[in-house]
Amino acid sequence: MNRKYTDLFFKHLFSAVALFSVLALGAIVLFVFIQGSLPFFSPTAQGIRLVPQRIEEITVNGALYLNQSSINLPKGTDVISLSFPSTDGDETLEVTINTSEKDPEKALTFTRNERGNVTYPEAYVYTISWPGAIAALEKRIHIIIPEPPYGFFKFISGLEWRPSHFKVYGVFPMIAGTLMASLGAILLGVPIALLCALFMSEFLPPRFAAIVRSGIELLAGIPSVVYGFFGLMVIVPAVKNIFHVPSGNTMLSAILVLALMILPTIITIAETSLRVVPLSVREASLSLGASKMQTSWRVVLPHANSGVIAGIILGISRAVGETMAVILVAGNSPQLVFSPLQSVRTLTSTIAMEMGYASGRHSEMLFSIGVVLFAFILILNSMILWFRRRMEEA
Repeated sequence: MNRKYTDLFFKHLFSAVALFSVLALGAIVLFVFIQGSLPFFSPTAQGIRLVPQRIEEITVNGALYLNQSSINLPKGTDVISLSFPSTDGDETLEVTINTSEKDPEKALTFTRNERGNVTYPEAYVYTISWPGAIAALEKRIHIIIPEPPYGFFKFISGLEWRPSHFKVYGVFPMIAGTLMASLGAILLGVPIALLCALFMSEFLPPRFAAIVRSGIELLAGIPSVVYGFFGLMVIVPAVKNIFHVPSGNTMLSAILVLALMILPTIITIAETSLRVVPLSVREASLSLGASKMQTSWRVVLPHANSGVIAGIILGISRAVGETMAVILVAGNSPQLVFSPLQSVRTLTSTIAMEMGYASGRHSEMLFSIGVVLFAFILILNSMILWFRRRMEEA
């Protein structure tokens, strides 16, 4: 009876844990998709925001604000009239807002500005400065205009990534860089990994195969930053010296490091799948006159294609989603590359490098890059699974 209740308890416990894990994963994916889709459907704010600096008392459209770090104006405000006291008397400023103007540099018209100096430090931001006794006492007011929804096709096909000043978010160079670096790593690493797995499972003596297998499993557990450091110290100087380029931080270096990183994963899973192929399959092939190589390549490998393809999928996912190693060796220049000897930036590198200081629309666009990366991996894995089904049908 106690065993019955114990089994029942663990059954419900495991079911609850599994359900919680699925719900948590679904909530994370939903959160990323919502955050990533916001820039394309909603503006950054409903109205204009004022940010006073070193101004303790300010009147905006007849309302008095004391020690306010941020003032949000109602949606539809077309005139801003503000004033604040200073040592030389009250400073006043009137601003007319043209809500129909598409160019943010022309959206505001300063109809009365006696002493303030108006600058345009970045898109959708105006800064009005009033001089003080010293530069540290200069009074400022930042007028921040809401950014309109960003075009999705402009985001996908844009060739420039300038989030700080120009507010331009084009990720096509990063998509192309991710695709080319991953494809190069796959073309270089997958054949080598399959040949190594076949050699270990079919030709290497079991005792030596166990030693090599342990070493490869150890390589699979090494953190990616260690591979990146190895690439920075060895591969990057080698690429620079061999091809005589100004810098070895190129797409070729990223391809070599990624190919090196996916080898242990693919070899481990593929070799395990090859080892579990029944001995009778090998004996049947050999008894028909096939050689050891023919049996390994045309009988054992197709028989274990399910596990081999699973290893390839995991290796590709690691190549596409790798961050730290690529940051160290790729150069991270957000440009469209036409040569493997040019600097490249991937989608994951952009997220890792800029999420720490991004805010507002910039932060939302980084979530959008995460959605693009998720869709990219999903499409790539779906293509591999489709190819696998076609192979099984054939």
